[in-house]
Amino acid sequence: MATLTATHNNPGLTAGAGVSLFTMSLARLNAWNDARITRKSLQRLSARELDDIGLSFADIDAVANGGLRR
Repeated sequence: MATLTATHNNPGLTAGAGVSLFTMSLARLNAWNDARITRKSLQRLSARELDDIGLSFADIDAVANGGLRR
């Protein structure tokens, strides 16, 4: 009598890759939400208030996305 053992292997996606994909997606979602909250908070300030902290309305997107360097 012969015994046949079949193993199924999906090399494209492993449990570790699924967790990593979920973690990366969650991190991107959190970064997007932080930028959204920052942008919304800065847009509520007046031009004078922004000037007091060394910013202008043109700087808001760069600050929210973490790209402003001074």
